[in-house]
This record gives sequence, C-alpha cells and structure tokens, in this order.
Amino acid sequence: MTIVCLIRYQIDPFQREGFKQYAANWGGIIPRCGGHLVGYLLPYEGTNDVAWGLIGFDSLAAYEAYRARLSSDPDARENLAMAQTKRLILREERTFVELVDTLSFQHRPGLNMLTLNTS
Repeated sequence: MTIVCLIRYQIDPFQREGFKQYAANWGGIIPRCGGHLVGYLLPYEGTNDVAWGLIGFDSLAAYEAYRARLSSDPDARENLAMAQTKRLILREERTFVELVDTLSFQHRPGLNMLTLNTS
C-alpha cells in the first residue's frame, strides 16, 4: 500500500450513531472491493460534526478499479442509499496522501482492517 485515501466527512452530529453504523457496514465491503481499510474515526471530544475514513491502495489505478467494483456491489449501493436517505453525510472531501517511510500498516485479515506499526 503506497497511498491512502483520506475522506473527511461533515456529518449531522445528531446522526452520530447512524454514521457509526454506516462506517461499520464498510468493514466487509471495502476489502471485498479491493481497498485496504485503515479505519473510520468518529468525533469524540471537541468538534462534533467531522469524521474520517482512511482506505489504502497500491496506486491510483488500484483506487479506480476499486471504485468500479464498488459501484456494482449491492451492499455498497445499499449502504450509500441508507446514508443518503437518512442524510447522515452533509459534505464529503477526498484527499490522497502518501505514507511516510517510517510508518507502515499491517493487514489484519481477522479484523478486516489495517493496523499502524510504528517500529
């Protein structure tokens, strides 16, 4: 994995639990479609309307292939429709970042996500 798609969500703070379910639903969908789920982060203290999602890819081409698979995945379409119907997400921004060489992520298949290694 060389790049991470950092998704910044502006969420409805009164729909926090709904967004939490939306994020949890991606746990099986993202790996199945070819992304490496780093994780979703919800507001805890401070700003209450910003959440993040982090998904790793080997390249931008891998991201494009993932997006194509995602668009035809019934569970992905259902999850997106649920978020739209409930108006969980008010705004979404995507930024692609590189991992710093001193940081690495390890795939943890049983968790369907990656974990940060700092050693």
